[in-house]
Amino acid sequence: MRKYLLIGVSAFVLGAGAMAYVSPIAQANNAPKAKTYKMLELFGDVLGTVEDQYVTEVDDKKLIEAALDGMLTSLDPHSGYLAPDAYEDMQDTTRGEYGGLGIEVTSEDGVVKVISPMDGTPAARAGIQAGDYITAVNGQSVLGLTVNEAVKQMRGAPGEAVTLTIARDKTDPFDVKLVREVIKPKATIARMEGDYGYVRLPGFNEKATEALIASINDLKAKNPHMKGLIFDLRNNPGGLLDQAVGVADVFLDGGEVVSQRGRDPRNIQRYNAKPGDLLNGLPMVVLINQGSASAAEIVAGALQDRHRAELVGITSFGKGSVQTVIPLRGGADGALKLTTARYYTPSGRSIQKTGITPDLEVAQTRDQAQDIANRVWFSEASFKNALNADEGKTRQGVHNPAEAPPAGFDDKKGDFQLQRAIAVLKAGGVANVPKLPKPAAKIAEVTAKAAAAAGKGPPVQEK
Repeated sequence: MRKYLLIGVSAFVLGAGAMAYVSPIAQANNAPKAKTYKMLELFGDVLGTVEDQYVTEVDDKKLIEAALDGMLTSLDPHSGYLAPDAYEDMQDTTRGEYGGLGIEVTSEDGVVKVISPMDGTPAARAGIQAGDYITAVNGQSVLGLTVNEAVKQMRGAPGEAVTLTIARDKTDPFDVKLVREVIKPKATIARMEGDYGYVRLPGFNEKATEALIASINDLKAKNPHMKGLIFDLRNNPGGLLDQAVGVADVFLDGGEVVSQRGRDPRNIQRYNAKPGDLLNGLPMVVLINQGSASAAEIVAGALQDRHRAELVGITSFGKGSVQTVIPLRGGADGALKLTTARYYTPSGRSIQKTGITPDLEVAQTRDQAQDIANRVWFSEASFKNALNADEGKTRQGVHNPAEAPPAGFDDKKGDFQLQRAIAVLKAGGVANVPKLPKPAAKIAEVTAKAAAAAGKGPPVQEK
């Protein structure tokens, strides 16, 4: 295969050179292509040298697949090459059933990092947290592996034990033993919280919209006097775009849900809701946090912009880009996962890097409040090669959150963000809910403010 590639490249280069004698304009037009062909020839030369001189025999297929993935991941954190087996795994995931541990991961500087554990899975039960680093699987380092390679090591036959080595901020590395299961993420979790319905959506697989409608209809049938709804999108890593539009459509009475814009700014694709609000205008609160990403942010942003719901929690992850999966030869040669556009909320704001800011910022625990005040959280903005945000926009830095659990609140038994969401519904909105005392400034923030006042450090942002 390599020889055929080189022959083809040589022919193209010679053709470009011949045209140069005919027309200087043709020379200018073909110069960039000539450089591309030269680099492809270089690739063939490097591959040939590795084949001939590397210390052990190499697998050409693996080398080329790694080169393809490296080329795509250099563009942004979410583009990549899916080998045929990885493409099949991805299809299983979007169908909502697969074997594994239940972790949504990404790669940061060659390290596998957790975006979010999925509800009801081995990872969630074992206490895996958003922002954790996975450094080894069964004692074998995964440092430097692609996400697809690392995920392949974590997946396998149900019933098999897997040991993950976890690196977490402020703790020494530790091992977590899990047992693989057939992952069937619950499409929804629904119950009543007093007079208010509660529905949690863990992800946006192919069943999300259908399951959400069924859960809301069931709540309404059993509780005809339901006064409102809390829609929980915390630690929801996203999923399918059509499901994000479908979920938002459940609550919106027509109008725009989201738009996407590609390389050409004139090429705008808009997605609209159909007439009809399943809740008939009942008040809503949406819960979000740093693990709410992608499709979850589309829904939260649409409901916020359209004034259909108010948001409670902390700023979302900030993944505002569109990945298109392009099968190669019908999937026989895998597929490209390529970033092709950015998402924009109905008001025209991009959430890339910046995330969705809640109407009422509420830390879930006192420790989380301290973290927000002292360090920059892992988010889309943490990636060195993430797409840029809109010009002039940056993600909010360290600051005191508006609210945090008071002393004496049991973080392990109570859900403080949920309690505040219920309070917002009871009060008739964020503007009316009695505000809690703002958490006291932490030592690190006080020091930063003093340094900023003295001109020795950057200004501290405070909401």
